[in-house]
Amino acid sequence: MQKYTASVITAGCLWGLMGLFTRTLATYGVDSTGAIVLRCGIAALLFAVTLLVRDPKQFRIRLKDIWCFIGTGICSLVFFNYCYFNAMQQTSLAVAALLLYTAPVFVMLMSLLCFGEAFTRTKALALLLTFSGCACVTGVFGSSLTLTLSGLLYGLGSGFGYALYSIFGKYAVRKYSSLTITAYTFYLALIASWPLADFDYQRLVAIDLQAIGSALGLGLLSAVLPYLLYTKGLEQIEAGQASILATIEPFVAAAVGVIFFAEALTPVKIIGMGLIFAAIAVLNIRRA
Repeated sequence: MQKYTASVITAGCLWGLMGLFTRTLATYGVDSTGAIVLRCGIAALLFAVTLLVRDPKQFRIRLKDIWCFIGTGICSLVFFNYCYFNAMQQTSLAVAALLLYTAPVFVMLMSLLCFGEAFTRTKALALLLTFSGCACVTGVFGSSLTLTLSGLLYGLGSGFGYALYSIFGKYAVRKYSSLTITAYTFYLALIASWPLADFDYQRLVAIDLQAIGSALGLGLLSAVLPYLLYTKGLEQIEAGQASILATIEPFVAAAVGVIFFAEALTPVKIIGMGLIFAAIAVLNIRRA
């Protein structure tokens, strides 16, 4: 069980690195929607090569199961990114990030209905610690909370879409390997997100090694590996617990901001990081 827990936590850490790559690519004219397509495209290519070399049979899926991959790729990955980027435009970055991390609440509720997972006091405590920690790390307490109705709906939509991967992924792991699931997730996400992008792909030919490295990092380190690890974790961990374990992401994102972009490490952020670790500890003590 410990290796599955470690897989989910590692996935959250890798997702937290995404800002490092997207900020670098932004200097080369790659906007948020372009980053989605670039991320999905590189991931889809890497998965295709991996499947061809490792086991071409894993390309095979039943047509009747395509709904699982539509769920993980389009309903989750594309939808949550679309809502999240719109939320960032209509409210503060801190509020948008906090609303994104309502995802564990949605996962808990949907897991109760879909899988009969119990909503225990331990989960409730971990959920409270997680949400409080994310509020501290994202800087909500120190920001001006201007929130429109559309901003709120987009923010909640991002959290809901983020949560859907755990639900559809939990269904998919019953029949397919984590490699097949994540591969088809990105194939469908690429198809759905391509029309949304608005940047000149020809510029990629002329950019330097730093940009190429950031693009590869975005595809490999913040897409391929974390989704593989998270899906692997869903094989043995309840979807609700996995969603909370993965919220180590804002801790890593905050650390990246401090180390690489000289962002301030305030006492409130430190408290938030501690609360997130406390939530993870609570869930692991329960299983010990």
